[in-house]
Amino acid sequence: MVWQPEIDELNRRKQMAGKMGGQTGIDVQHQRGKLTIRERINLLTDKGSFQEIGQLAGAATYDGEKLVDVRPSNMVIGLCNLNGRKVVLNGGDFTVRGGASDATIGNKGGHAQNMALNWRLPYVRLLDSTGGSVKTFEQIGRTYIPTNPVTPGIEKLLCIAPVVSAALGSVAGLPAVDACLSHFSLMVKGISQVFPGGPPVVKAALGIDISKEDLGDERTQVYGSGVIDNLVDSEEEAFDMIKQFLSYLPDNVWQMPPRMETGDAPNRREEKLLAAIPREKRKIYDPYKILDAVLDRDSFFEITPFYGRSRVLGLARVNGYPVGTMINNPKYLGGSMDVAAGTKVIRFLQLCDTFHLPMIYFADEPGFMVGPEHQQQGIVRAGAKMLAATLRTRMPWISIIIRQLYGVAGQCHDRPSGMFKRVAWPSGHWGSMHISGGVSAAYRRVIAESDDPAAKQKEIEAQLDALSSPFRTAEAFNIEEIMDPRDTRPMVCEFVDMAQAILATQLGPSPTPYMP
Repeated sequence: MVWQPEIDELNRRKQMAGKMGGQTGIDVQHQRGKLTIRERINLLTDKGSFQEIGQLAGAATYDGEKLVDVRPSNMVIGLCNLNGRKVVLNGGDFTVRGGASDATIGNKGGHAQNMALNWRLPYVRLLDSTGGSVKTFEQIGRTYIPTNPVTPGIEKLLCIAPVVSAALGSVAGLPAVDACLSHFSLMVKGISQVFPGGPPVVKAALGIDISKEDLGDERTQVYGSGVIDNLVDSEEEAFDMIKQFLSYLPDNVWQMPPRMETGDAPNRREEKLLAAIPREKRKIYDPYKILDAVLDRDSFFEITPFYGRSRVLGLARVNGYPVGTMINNPKYLGGSMDVAAGTKVIRFLQLCDTFHLPMIYFADEPGFMVGPEHQQQGIVRAGAKMLAATLRTRMPWISIIIRQLYGVAGQCHDRPSGMFKRVAWPSGHWGSMHISGGVSAAYRRVIAESDDPAAKQKEIEAQLDALSSPFRTAEAFNIEEIMDPRDTRPMVCEFVDMAQAILATQLGPSPTPYMP
């Protein structure tokens, strides 16, 4: 065989790449409860589908002209299938120099990102890597201005194809930012931390001793700041969640979201919806039961469940079609919109508008959260951003007012153009402000000058309550329909069916660029 020596050399080099950072590094990875990048790829991808790119890239050691060893690149990239769909994959290898982002060989990350951009394919990052390392200065004999060839282009990719980031270890510096430069992110409890600078950097800058767990595990990044969307208990669960998220989205914005058969009848009427909202206005209810009664069974995929908890949101299916859905959660802040919930909702609206998903909103909005704490957090500006984000959307949108809708926050269910529908249950009530607070402000003098101020306030409130019937609003055609709650699923299924023709005219990038 003429070229057999070269083929033998090729196979030898591939074997060296397969050893990653060596057995010691692999053992340390396992001792930390983490899988290696190649174990991760085997678990995540469809069997035999991974096509590695740049496997031979590495730092070679020669004895004269003879190759002694190759330390492989600490980034593994390639094409693979996830549940039969082609995806570009990028994985950090912590066993090689801790996955330091400035210790890669060539621009493998940029190559993978450009493939996803040019081939219009979903892009999945498995992050287990640090940022820059001072060891690089020693190796190249100088420092360098902090630019990175990987970063440019991500702003374009986010506007055309799904991007998912999984933090699977200590993720610092540029990779930490990469975790946020995505449409969906997740981390694994017990092994993942995310921060711009780790404990040594914090110690040097601020003189604070802190562990990597206290600095950047799920307590701060999932529950506290919402930097990472979802939390899982194992890497295997992370890989299942990645595939589940992608199943709702098209490969790119030039495609329709994929429909799948769920076996749930579109004309299903749930009797329990008639009693879903308590007659007592201060009594709470379970928002998840309402979602379950209207959406396709077991199709709801919640996003960012532990942050901004006054709003529940996520992807789902209606008659098999992917949709975005939201509902206020009266168990947290009474369902009021605070800064955290607003930030969460804005990202979600962008996601649905980018990938042509109709919006199903079950509205029970008491208004923007008031009080000194929320004033200091900037609730007014956050509310303005929320309103602007809602008005910029173009996807078909239906709002079902299940209880209340007040103030400027109440306007964030509406849009003046495009395919928009608004209906209400008989439990609905609304206005520019709540009657109790409004009476105290508008009738202050009348109440103060009465013989019995408390009784006078109750009298005025009772008069105004009589005007708050949703049927009076319907008489003025200020609401399209007051409907039997049990008819909600059939109505929503029809709306989503009709929306498909509108969505087909919106294929391509959204006029409003996606901002992470």
